[in-house]
Amino acid sequence: MTDLQPGSDLLELEVGNVANGGFCVARHEGRVVFVRHALPGERVRARVTDTTKNFLRADAVEIIEASPDRVQAPCPFAGPGRCGGCDWQHASLPAQRALKAAVVQEQLQRLAGITRTVTVEEVPYPVDSEIVPPPGLGWRTRVQFAVVDGDVGLRRHRSHDIEPVDECLIAHPGVELMGIERKRWPGASGVEGIVSASTGDRLVVLRGRDRRKIRVPRLDVPVRLVRGKPEPGANLPYVRESVSGRLYQISGGGFWQVHPGAAQLLADAVVEALEPKPGDIALDLYCGVGLFTGVLADRIGPSGLVVGVESDGQAVRDARFNLRDLPNVSIERGPVEDVVADLEFGRAATASRAQNKRGGDHGHQGGARVRRADLVVLDPPRTGAGRDVVQQITRLAGRKIAYVSCDPATLARDLSYFGERGWTLESLRAFDAFPMTHHVECLATLIRG
Repeated sequence: MTDLQPGSDLLELEVGNVANGGFCVARHEGRVVFVRHALPGERVRARVTDTTKNFLRADAVEIIEASPDRVQAPCPFAGPGRCGGCDWQHASLPAQRALKAAVVQEQLQRLAGITRTVTVEEVPYPVDSEIVPPPGLGWRTRVQFAVVDGDVGLRRHRSHDIEPVDECLIAHPGVELMGIERKRWPGASGVEGIVSASTGDRLVVLRGRDRRKIRVPRLDVPVRLVRGKPEPGANLPYVRESVSGRLYQISGGGFWQVHPGAAQLLADAVVEALEPKPGDIALDLYCGVGLFTGVLADRIGPSGLVVGVESDGQAVRDARFNLRDLPNVSIERGPVEDVVADLEFGRAATASRAQNKRGGDHGHQGGARVRRADLVVLDPPRTGAGRDVVQQITRLAGRKIAYVSCDPATLARDLSYFGERGWTLESLRAFDAFPMTHHVECLATLIRG
């Protein structure tokens, strides 16, 4: 077997199917090669970038036979050895969605034994936006820039090196208006630009070893600033987002969907999937600042109850503030696996109503145990829920479960755990919430088998 040297050796490859992570699969002397910047069916010359005992990584640097789906990348910083933020700028948007659909299908089949035809749906830009960028661009409302010696850029793929950029084409126009890439940031290690597409609020979050030494340049528009890691319990600057007529406050760099149309689309999709009824009891696990809790509480009404569970203290404070007017909401703080394992609804609901009014950060409190929740929605981090949490959910869930996921592999793994516990996949929707990248947002709806 040839001893290959990363950075120098070139391979001529016949490119096969797409793989999870923004690669396509090829083979060289019996070894699997994960190839970036290629498309299925192409013949390419690829430079080896990494070697292991079992596989190689490579970048396609010359296209010998191109796919009909190949297009000119719109961004001058995209391509082999350049910015690692986008995986599919060289593919047409319909082709990108077909590639993502193939990945979701493959992961479902391989990890969960589920055969399902998947269509990746476009996430439309809000119709009331002042500026609507070209399709697939200008959607990212939260962009994390890296800083080295005061210079700003974006990380290269699988590297700590940065690609200096003066504009990011997938960044929302409101982020670009700040001028972050065109300034110097001495003392910072990272700068995150955040804009609300629905309210216009702008926020910059700075990261660095010593926040006192970060020099903040004058930006092109007014922004709120978070300098370094905040003290626990500190009141942080925030942005506000509007979904279904309700304003949600997200403090600091807290989690929110990055595509301007994704939060409303997912909220509507979850309600449609779960079909909440007046008087239902629902769980919203990994609830963040309360997006799904809020829309479910509106449908369930005052005779029902929605319990949100979240481990991040700032998100809990935001959720209690955002939903302070809803008497049928309880927000519990703690790791999902701990809170769900010993969830008691009775006095928790009463306590949380008081907490909502004052935006408190008190923990979960006990009361009469409710043995069944009619509905469960979970939106875990990329690592998924895991076997233990799935087991706890199936102990409590009654009618339907909605699982929102940004990673097809961990979603498929967890669906296999649900299957072991007697739950089956009723429907699956996939959304192109991250154009030009390999990421895809999924909503799986489960019912008892």
